[in-house]
Amino acid sequence: MKNKMNLTMLTDFYELTMANGYFETGMADNVAYFDMFFRRVPDGGGYAIMAGVEQLIDYFKNLKFTDEDIEFLRSKNMFCEEFLNYLRDFKFECDVWSVPEGTPIFPHEPIITVRGPVMQAQFVETMILLTVNHQSLIATKANRIVRAAKGRSVMEFGTRRAHGGDAAIYGARAAYIGGCAGTACAIADRDYGIKALGTMAHSWVQMYPDEYSAFKKYAEIYPDNCVLLVDTYNVLKSGVPAAIKVFKEMKPAKMGIRIDSGDVAYLTKKARAMLDEAGLEDCSIVVSNSLDEYIIRDVILEGACIDSFGVGERLITAKSEPVFGGVYKLVALEAGGELIPKIKISENVEKITNPGFKHLYRLYDKSTGKARGDVITIADEIIPEVDEYEIFDPNAVWKRTKIRNYFVKDLRVQIFDKGNCVYESPSVDEIKEYCKEQVDTLWAETLRFENPQTYYVDLSQKLWDMKNDLLESHAGK
Repeated sequence: MKNKMNLTMLTDFYELTMANGYFETGMADNVAYFDMFFRRVPDGGGYAIMAGVEQLIDYFKNLKFTDEDIEFLRSKNMFCEEFLNYLRDFKFECDVWSVPEGTPIFPHEPIITVRGPVMQAQFVETMILLTVNHQSLIATKANRIVRAAKGRSVMEFGTRRAHGGDAAIYGARAAYIGGCAGTACAIADRDYGIKALGTMAHSWVQMYPDEYSAFKKYAEIYPDNCVLLVDTYNVLKSGVPAAIKVFKEMKPAKMGIRIDSGDVAYLTKKARAMLDEAGLEDCSIVVSNSLDEYIIRDVILEGACIDSFGVGERLITAKSEPVFGGVYKLVALEAGGELIPKIKISENVEKITNPGFKHLYRLYDKSTGKARGDVITIADEIIPEVDEYEIFDPNAVWKRTKIRNYFVKDLRVQIFDKGNCVYESPSVDEIKEYCKEQVDTLWAETLRFENPQTYYVDLSQKLWDMKNDLLESHAGK
């Protein structure tokens, strides 16, 4: 994006007070490891889509405290001068690993890990969560909607319903990664090359004496791509007949009608019959109006004659479940050249963390290319591609499966090494294509909207033992 503001101070205030505390207690340079992960898939789905890494890289590259930031913090009378001087000369020095954008991800997986001075690794929590939570939420919702459309194009039409400018722009980007064909957001086309799409508003039609006059003038201006909004007054009695008359007179190179209200299943079937009877079989039908994956699925099952969908508020806000819920937790410290794993314990089993510095592997079936499951391991472990590999449910260890004829992929890449970016983000088109390819590796049972099959995310035996030892060591404390 152009003309970006400095986002360094877009952080929770306690990140600053803790950083000052680490500084004053001599802990600032202690090396810590933090993981970002999420605990459940929105909408009860079987998987989520990773997104937002490119913007996170940009944030890390531009971390800098301005004089105004320093003066603001000084005015709070809470921070020592040595800490403020440190911020004035701040340089990001952390290592960062991430799952690439477009990858299907699952609960409890370390989708991002940050290693570095605890003061820095802790400080970046807010922006990591803000960025990845938002875009992963929208990419996941978009992917559900696109799959419901069964090959029909889906356009992201939510700009005016988004929760602010950044949500509109980054939401359009995330929706495109999730599979949308384009967006109504013009700035997303300018900055990311995501095709801007749109037709007309009802006000265009209302500006003219009748629909025919409005449609004819629009066809004169846009003869190469003429899509007419036919529901300003009456879809079947006036809108579609006026559109047919204009199309037959003006013969635009590409023609379509859009319906933005009413019973779209009934109206599109009737409109399709009228268009075909007029010899306009090539005229496409676009529908919009508060759509989501369930409505799209149902109207297709009802036989609606629809070529593409415009989806707005329920996509850009992920209205059915608008929180992704990713969290950022301390998992290890370094001391005396050794790694000390850390664990957060809760009576809610779902909130117990996986300790230590880890790898994330995905195992694929060689014969089908389908993903069989993911395994989280200790960082020094490599999953061998041998005759068989046993995985087990970490919450029910007697449930074990031996995987054969498989290959392994390390899901994460390093994006920063000691504060230096070592990763080049793919283009948004490349991410979109990668996302499609990776979703196709999931089994149909995982792709179901209702009651999807739980995807295996297992711990290696060594990691499970480490976690269990820590749980036992803290028992009763």
